[in-house]
Amino acid sequence: MAENLSEKFVRGELLNVNCPSREVLKRITSRWSVLVLLALRDNTLRFSTLRRRIGGVSERMLAQTLRYMEEDGFVERIAYDVVPPHVEYRLTALGREVEGQVIGLADWLESNVHRIVKPAART
Repeated sequence: MAENLSEKFVRGELLNVNCPSREVLKRITSRWSVLVLLALRDNTLRFSTLRRRIGGVSERMLAQTLRYMEEDGFVERIAYDVVPPHVEYRLTALGREVEGQVIGLADWLESNVHRIVKPAART
């Protein structure tokens, strides 16, 4: 069944180089975005706690990732008017939707990593 142009535009064409969904896909599936989604799954966390939970991420990279995720509507930044500044992050409703998709991938990966990462004899 052929799709009309408006249906294609709404759904997107990820394989098309001009598809605007590609930038969102790139940002959602970055290593740090996936880990942020997993870390915030059931939590509202301060920046420093989030950084500790996601081992190996630099302060700069986490800040950039959170900024993109906030721009895309996946993460909410909550700033409290106190001294010293207190900022927390949590998933939005849209963030919880995409997190649900990422959980499936993370579960599959953790169940199958032994099949993917094999001894050096594989090469």
